[in-house]
Amino acid sequence: MIAQAAANKTVYDFHTVTNAAAWQVVNDDVMGGVSTSSFRLTNGVALFHGKVSLENNGGFASARSLPAHHDLAIGDSFVIRVRGDGRRYKFTARTDPSFDSAIYQCGFTTKKDKWEEHHLPFRQFVATFRGRVLSSEPPLEAARITSVGFLISDKQDGPFQLEVAWIKVALTAGQ
Repeated sequence: MIAQAAANKTVYDFHTVTNAAAWQVVNDDVMGGVSTSSFRLTNGVALFHGKVSLENNGGFASARSLPAHHDLAIGDSFVIRVRGDGRRYKFTARTDPSFDSAIYQCGFTTKKDKWEEHHLPFRQFVATFRGRVLSSEPPLEAARITSVGFLISDKQDGPFQLEVAWIKVALTAGQ
């Protein structure tokens, strides 16, 4: 989906960022799985890639920004520019800076080797904890977001690759 933004704010522009240290990888090895991934900057984009394995009840890989104050209250949605491999990913947001807290997530499917802009309205994000939906959590609030990230948990073994050019928050007209 392509967004027509009335106003936006860049959260991360990987063409100008020179250090991936503000991001961390969290894979299913935290619970005994064997999936692997990395998140690094290369050729003006962030590259999130690795291999998802369903062995040992695993099946996910993720990368997330370290907690920071982003001042995102101006928006009602994220817009991300990505080039993928045809697999389904989730964009994530956290409102609690602790390591093992609930995450809000919104899925998107990539087209193999095609640059795309995905519009992800905050109202479509679902609160989860360790893969389970949390019905008691409030809707995602832009002003409370401390961290964003990417997650692959599509129940498919194999390699994955997602390139990210930028992440923005947008206030969209008529959304």
